[in-house]
Amino acid sequence: MRYAKLGNSGLSVSKVCLGAMSFGDANSGTHAWTLSEIDSREIIKNALDAGINFFDTANVYSSGTSEEILGRALKDFTDRDNVVLATKVNGPMRSDINAGGLSRKAIMTEIDHSLRRLGTDYVDLYQIHRFDSKTPVEETMEALHDVVKAGKARYIGASSMYAWQFAKMQFTADLNHWTRFISMQNHYNLLHREEEREMLPFCIDQGVGVIPWSPLARGRLTRPWDTVSARSETDEFGRMLYQDSDRFIVERVTQVADGLGLPPAQVALAWVMQQPGVTSPIVGVTKPQHLVDAIAAVDVKLSAEESELLTEPYTPRDVAGFR
Repeated sequence: MRYAKLGNSGLSVSKVCLGAMSFGDANSGTHAWTLSEIDSREIIKNALDAGINFFDTANVYSSGTSEEILGRALKDFTDRDNVVLATKVNGPMRSDINAGGLSRKAIMTEIDHSLRRLGTDYVDLYQIHRFDSKTPVEETMEALHDVVKAGKARYIGASSMYAWQFAKMQFTADLNHWTRFISMQNHYNLLHREEEREMLPFCIDQGVGVIPWSPLARGRLTRPWDTVSARSETDEFGRMLYQDSDRFIVERVTQVADGLGLPPAQVALAWVMQQPGVTSPIVGVTKPQHLVDAIAAVDVKLSAEESELLTEPYTPRDVAGFR
């Protein structure tokens, strides 16, 4: 495994981040394709054995059971201080009117609930899951700063939003001498490259580490376009992210992979890893081979010609994934 600093911070993370959205109680009603705790623990243990030290989850994943499973596994398999544990806040966890969003009340409530579920007294990276247009950014940034100063989080990060929104939040922190974001978790892969317009240049300029979600486009970049998986058959959100013309990009991935004698997943993930500003893609795993491919992709080096072949068919489209 290789490691890198997350943006301009002093935090070292593995070049692969294991995403925990696929871990959780299937009866929670969130995803039909989540793994049982037994299967989840096996993947988490294998990731640790491979040198992965970066794990990402969220309070809303499987109604909190993802945090519970990940927390128990890390407690059993490693020393807490040896891993970088990240979770997120914004989505509502109950029906109360103040349950979701990024108000001071929501943030202060949800950090405590996440810590309880994770079985720890701090998270390394506390991220806002999306932008909250109904809460003043000053309120959000001060609350996040107070979470850090209380010792409940070491750093803060953000996820998908417009670059101007991210800039507004970051510069609000600067003006008030509050804690800055060190990371941006955005939607970025060969099928969705709109982040190259503003968000990625802004992150590079500001020294913010980029940790893309869905680097394999929810598995679409790993298999022939017309094939389906258990996830794709029930993933309503995923159906809104990509378009039929993306099949030509998937065909290019297969072409390059065949030429290198590698699985398509390794090629598609290696491309993301080699893009400017990207620190550590977040990889979801539901099968042992998914983890094997992710780890192997760290050492795959694509030539300029191979990268051009992969990117040439892309056409601009509306931004997707901010929901």
